[in-house]
Amino acid sequence: MIRKLPPSKDAIELIDHAVVLDQSVLSSLLQERAKSGQDRFDEVWEGTYMMAPAPNNEHQRIGTKLARYLDQLIGDSDRGSVMTTVNVSDRDEGWDKNYRIPDVAVFLANGKAVDCGAYWRGGPDLAIEIVSEGDRSRDKLDFYAEVGTRELLVIDRDPWRLELYSLSNGGMQSLGLTEVDGAEAISTSIDVGFSLKKDPLNDRPAIQISDKQSTSVWTF
Repeated sequence: MIRKLPPSKDAIELIDHAVVLDQSVLSSLLQERAKSGQDRFDEVWEGTYMMAPAPNNEHQRIGTKLARYLDQLIGDSDRGSVMTTVNVSDRDEGWDKNYRIPDVAVFLANGKAVDCGAYWRGGPDLAIEIVSEGDRSRDKLDFYAEVGTRELLVIDRDPWRLELYSLSNGGMQSLGLTEVDGAEAISTSIDVGFSLKKDPLNDRPAIQISDKQSTSVWTF
């Protein structure tokens, strides 16, 4: 009997998708990911399990600081909830068969989304996706539109730029790109501006958040 050798590292890098038909292998794989905590960022797209790699340190720092500053604006004033890595679905029954996990999500108190405990039914007023190499952030646009997400901010990191989308005519429509030292991307749903500023002390530009209802500005 000829034993097939596992694919080399170079061969694995050429694989875009893997289909696991052996239920015992799939079960073991999912259990191992859950045990190790690697499944924290995994999503299910209409029954298809999407295994996402853990975000790198820069990605996590940006997400944490965005949530912190937005929570000071939204959460501390009881205007709504600011959450990280939260489950967003389009249904109640079988919600775990179709959900996405934005890096940061803002749900206003007067918004249409419903807090169902383990997940939210309906889209946030503002979702934020921080792009990592090889991820599929923009492939979520149709889903975000279907669940009624009012706005989506995508933060690209290679090259650095911001792209704000707004729900219009049943789809997420781009309002344009914001380059480094360019004009603000202003979220009208939460009345906050986002921009990128050159930072000579760091390898990346600084992200600036400005509250349009006050003079508060955060740069990190």
